[in-house]
Amino acid sequence: MRTWLPPLRGELKLNGEGFGDYVRGPGSGALVSEQFAKAFRAEGLTGLPDFQPVEVVRVRGRRRSPLASSPPPYFHVTPVFGGAAVDESKSRIRRASPISCDWCRETNVETIHGFALEEGSWRGEDVFFARGLPGSAVVSARFVHFVERHALKNMLLIPTEDYIWDPLELGPPRHTP
Repeated sequence: MRTWLPPLRGELKLNGEGFGDYVRGPGSGALVSEQFAKAFRAEGLTGLPDFQPVEVVRVRGRRRSPLASSPPPYFHVTPVFGGAAVDESKSRIRRASPISCDWCRETNVETIHGFALEEGSWRGEDVFFARGLPGSAVVSARFVHFVERHALKNMLLIPTEDYIWDPLELGPPRHTP
Protein backbone atom coordinates (compact mmCIF):
# COMPACT_ATOMS: atom_id res chain seq x y z
CA MET A 1 0.00 0.00 0.00
CA ARG A 2 1.12 3.52 -0.65
CA THR A 3 1.68 5.86 2.27
CA TRP A 4 -1.16 8.30 2.93
CA LEU A 5 0.51 11.70 2.67
CA PRO A 6 -0.64 15.02 4.21
CA PRO A 7 -2.96 16.76 4.05
CA LEU A 8 -4.97 13.79 5.33
CA ARG A 9 -8.57 14.20 4.19
CA GLY A 10 -11.28 11.57 3.95
CA GLU A 11 -14.88 10.60 4.41
CA LEU A 12 -16.53 8.39 7.00
CA LYS A 13 -19.39 5.97 6.57
CA LEU A 14 -21.57 5.99 9.66
CA ASN A 15 -23.34 2.67 10.23
CA GLY A 16 -24.86 3.42 13.60
CA GLU A 17 -26.15 6.45 15.40
CA GLY A 18 -22.84 7.70 16.76
CA PHE A 19 -19.18 7.95 15.82
CA GLY A 20 -16.70 5.31 16.91
CA ASP A 21 -13.36 5.77 18.59
CA TYR A 22 -11.69 3.43 16.09
CA VAL A 23 -12.22 3.26 12.32
CA ARG A 24 -10.37 0.68 10.19
CA GLY A 25 -8.37 1.84 7.15
CA PRO A 26 -6.99 3.26 4.98
CA GLY A 27 -4.29 0.70 4.14
CA SER A 28 -2.72 -0.76 7.24
CA GLY A 29 -3.65 2.26 9.33
CA ALA A 30 -6.72 3.31 11.27
CA LEU A 31 -8.46 6.46 12.42
CA VAL A 32 -8.84 7.04 16.13
CA SER A 33 -10.88 9.67 17.95
CA GLU A 34 -9.38 12.54 19.90
CA GLN A 35 -10.60 10.85 23.11
CA PHE A 36 -8.67 7.70 22.15
CA ALA A 37 -5.53 9.68 21.23
CA LYS A 38 -5.47 11.73 24.44
CA ALA A 39 -6.06 8.71 26.69
CA PHE A 40 -3.48 6.57 24.82
CA ARG A 41 -0.80 9.23 25.26
CA ALA A 42 -1.76 10.00 28.89
CA GLU A 43 -1.48 6.34 29.89
CA GLY A 44 1.87 5.90 28.14
CA LEU A 45 0.77 3.06 25.88
CA THR A 46 3.09 2.11 23.01
CA GLY A 47 2.91 0.92 19.41
CA LEU A 48 1.21 3.91 17.80
CA PRO A 49 4.13 6.28 17.32
CA ASP A 50 2.42 9.02 15.33
CA PHE A 51 -1.03 10.62 15.54
CA GLN A 52 -1.66 12.64 12.35
CA PRO A 53 -4.77 14.88 12.23
CA VAL A 54 -7.38 13.96 9.60
CA GLU A 55 -9.91 16.33 8.08
CA VAL A 56 -13.26 14.57 7.70
CA VAL A 57 -14.75 16.18 4.61
CA ARG A 58 -17.95 14.15 4.43
CA VAL A 59 -20.01 11.73 6.50
CA ARG A 60 -22.15 9.22 4.60
CA GLY A 61 -24.98 7.10 5.95
CA ARG A 62 -25.96 9.35 8.84
CA ARG A 63 -29.01 8.43 10.80
CA ARG A 64 -30.94 11.28 12.30
CA SER A 65 -29.39 11.57 15.72
CA PRO A 66 -28.02 14.51 17.69
CA LEU A 67 -24.82 12.45 18.22
CA ALA A 68 -24.25 12.26 14.47
CA SER A 69 -24.35 16.01 13.84
CA SER A 70 -20.60 16.41 13.30
CA PRO A 71 -17.69 13.99 13.73
CA PRO A 72 -15.14 14.32 16.51
CA PRO A 73 -11.55 15.13 15.55
CA TYR A 74 -9.83 12.01 14.17
CA PHE A 75 -6.17 11.05 13.88
CA HIS A 76 -4.50 8.56 11.53
CA VAL A 77 -2.33 5.92 13.21
CA THR A 78 -0.34 2.94 11.98
CA PRO A 79 0.74 0.22 14.43
CA VAL A 80 4.44 -0.64 14.57
CA PHE A 81 5.78 -3.68 12.75
CA GLY A 82 8.13 -5.11 15.29
CA GLY A 83 9.90 -8.15 16.48
CA ALA A 84 6.85 -10.16 17.52
CA ALA A 85 6.49 -13.19 15.28
CA VAL A 86 3.79 -15.80 14.82
CA ASP A 87 4.71 -19.20 16.26
CA GLU A 88 3.88 -21.50 13.36
CA SER A 89 3.96 -24.64 15.52
CA LYS A 90 1.32 -23.26 17.92
CA SER A 91 -0.84 -21.47 15.34
CA ARG A 92 -3.57 -22.70 13.03
CA ILE A 93 -2.77 -20.75 9.87
CA ARG A 94 -3.29 -22.08 6.35
CA ARG A 95 -0.72 -20.61 3.97
CA ALA A 96 -0.71 -20.87 0.17
CA SER A 97 3.07 -21.39 0.18
CA PRO A 98 5.78 -22.06 2.75
CA ILE A 99 7.53 -19.19 4.49
CA SER A 100 10.73 -18.30 2.63
CA CYS A 101 11.85 -15.22 4.60
CA ASP A 102 12.18 -15.71 8.35
CA TRP A 103 12.18 -11.94 9.01
CA CYS A 104 8.95 -10.81 7.33
CA ARG A 105 7.33 -14.28 7.16
CA GLU A 106 4.96 -12.96 4.52
CA THR A 107 3.12 -15.54 2.45
CA ASN A 108 -0.39 -15.69 1.13
CA VAL A 109 -2.45 -16.47 4.21
CA GLU A 110 -5.62 -18.33 3.23
CA THR A 111 -7.14 -18.86 6.69
CA ILE A 112 -6.41 -18.17 10.34
CA HIS A 113 -8.07 -20.26 13.06
CA GLY A 114 -6.20 -19.01 16.11
CA PHE A 115 -2.56 -18.05 16.53
CA ALA A 116 0.18 -17.63 19.10
CA LEU A 117 3.35 -15.55 19.20
CA GLU A 118 6.84 -16.98 19.46
CA GLU A 119 8.02 -16.84 23.01
CA GLY A 120 10.52 -14.02 23.50
CA SER A 121 9.80 -12.29 20.16
CA TRP A 122 7.34 -9.69 21.51
CA ARG A 123 9.01 -6.51 22.83
CA GLY A 124 6.05 -5.33 24.89
CA GLU A 125 4.31 -2.94 22.49
CA ASP A 126 0.63 -2.40 23.26
CA VAL A 127 -0.43 -2.29 19.58
CA PHE A 128 1.60 -3.93 16.80
CA PHE A 129 1.66 -6.01 13.64
CA ALA A 130 3.21 -9.45 14.10
CA ARG A 131 5.57 -10.92 11.52
CA GLY A 132 3.68 -13.62 9.61
CA LEU A 133 0.24 -12.18 10.33
CA PRO A 134 -0.60 -9.63 7.63
CA GLY A 135 -3.30 -7.03 8.10
CA SER A 136 -4.36 -7.77 11.69
CA ALA A 137 -3.13 -5.60 14.53
CA VAL A 138 -2.40 -7.42 17.77
CA VAL A 139 -2.88 -5.74 21.15
CA SER A 140 -1.64 -6.35 24.69
CA ALA A 141 -3.75 -7.14 27.76
CA ARG A 142 -2.89 -3.63 28.97
CA PHE A 143 -4.54 -2.23 25.80
CA VAL A 144 -7.66 -4.36 26.39
CA HIS A 145 -7.99 -2.89 29.90
CA PHE A 146 -7.42 0.60 28.46
CA VAL A 147 -10.34 0.13 26.02
CA GLU A 148 -12.59 -1.11 28.84
CA ARG A 149 -11.63 1.71 31.25
CA HIS A 150 -12.35 4.42 28.68
CA ALA A 151 -15.44 2.69 27.21
CA LEU A 152 -14.03 3.15 23.71
CA LYS A 153 -16.50 2.38 20.92
CA ASN A 154 -16.25 0.41 17.66
CA MET A 155 -13.49 -1.95 18.79
CA LEU A 156 -13.85 -5.72 18.63
CA LEU A 157 -11.09 -7.39 20.63
CA ILE A 158 -10.73 -11.17 20.18
CA PRO A 159 -8.28 -13.41 22.07
CA THR A 160 -5.56 -14.67 19.71
CA GLU A 161 -6.53 -18.31 20.20
CA ASP A 162 -10.14 -17.53 19.16
CA TYR A 163 -9.33 -15.27 16.19
CA ILE A 164 -10.77 -16.60 12.91
CA TRP A 165 -10.24 -15.15 9.46
CA ASP A 166 -11.52 -17.44 6.73
CA PRO A 167 -13.04 -15.38 3.89
CA LEU A 168 -13.28 -18.32 1.45
CA GLU A 169 -14.55 -20.77 4.12
CA LEU A 170 -11.69 -23.19 3.54
CA GLY A 171 -11.63 -24.27 7.18
CA PRO A 172 -8.65 -24.70 9.45
CA PRO A 173 -5.38 -26.22 8.26
CA ARG A 174 -5.08 -30.00 8.49
CA HIS A 175 -2.34 -30.00 11.11
CA THR A 176 -3.29 -29.20 14.71
CA PRO A 177 -0.70 -27.58 16.98
